[in-house]
Amino acid sequence: MKLEIAVVSAAGAGTAAAEGANRIELCSSLELGGITPSQGLMEASVEHVDGRLEIHPLIRSRPGDFRYTASDVDTMVHEIRHLLAQGAHGVVVGALTPQGDVDIHAIRRLVDAAREANADAQLTFHRAIDQSRDPFAALDQLLDLGFTRVLTSGHQATAGAGLETLTDMVDRAGGALEIMAGGGLSLEDIPAMHAAGLSAVHLSAKKTVSTLGDGAISLGAQDGTDPTAYCVTDREIVRAAKAKVNALNLAATK
Repeated sequence: MKLEIAVVSAAGAGTAAAEGANRIELCSSLELGGITPSQGLMEASVEHVDGRLEIHPLIRSRPGDFRYTASDVDTMVHEIRHLLAQGAHGVVVGALTPQGDVDIHAIRRLVDAAREANADAQLTFHRAIDQSRDPFAALDQLLDLGFTRVLTSGHQATAGAGLETLTDMVDRAGGALEIMAGGGLSLEDIPAMHAAGLSAVHLSAKKTVSTLGDGAISLGAQDGTDPTAYCVTDREIVRAAKAKVNALNLAATK
């Protein structure tokens, strides 16, 4: 089993690398579900990980749903080209039709852009599959499109709740495509994911930090939220997750 950590900073990328993660999903604005990281963030993250793990940037031009306009797709095509040219090992994409099916036209454009930029680029379909009408039909289409893996919570709000569907997805993929559990995944869920045959787990491993208590002045947030709060990668969570994964992998070899 492999460990992937979602990070939003070069420092977070370095933390994930130092604690032995296998991959990172690099993004910005994790509190919005994640959007495409900047080229500067990609460059800095490459420097911080120093080749110790794979970097897979999220390609999502805006927050919200996964029903993209032609302009949205054009933007993501450009993002794919630039980020793969900077050394990304693959990209994380997803798009749906208004009916909740995989948007084949949009996805083909994104896949083609990735293949043109790097023929060996890995392709991950993100949790848009959990908003799809039929995750198994979507999985069959992704197999045909040549995807490397799917990040999913098993069509439920959390991966723990979606364990049964995740198990069925592993069976359906038959090893031709990696099923990676993620979405509300807790450390306590990891053994069950391993037992179900999941080959990877994905955690945000985040904590929120704030300077409001240090005398920072609010800039006018009206909803009661802390305007100084932001997410960082929690080293202890990454370390604990890696320890669990290592223990399970070791036990499986005995």
